[in-house]
Amino acid sequence: MNKRVEVHYSGRVQGVGFRFTAEDLANARGIKGYVKNLADGRVELVAEGEESILKEFLDSLKFDMDNVIDNYALNWFEPTGEFKRFEIRSI
Repeated sequence: MNKRVEVHYSGRVQGVGFRFTAEDLANARGIKGYVKNLADGRVELVAEGEESILKEFLDSLKFDMDNVIDNYALNWFEPTGEFKRFEIRSI
């Protein structure tokens, strides 16, 4: 079943390749959505895809970037289908 996940990561998550890692991992799995830095120092990630693939993606991202993530807030929603691809967005 397709789902939408919205995650806000905090810690030392900007300037360390977090967005590029998320983009690579998402594109390798066919996930659509975006990742962007926020003005308050957090990173926002919004992704849509098969729920099991999204969970694998999030686990992989946490594994790869665990040393810079202090905390994260995650929420699941129904997908909107608004995305054509996964991309890095500007603030």
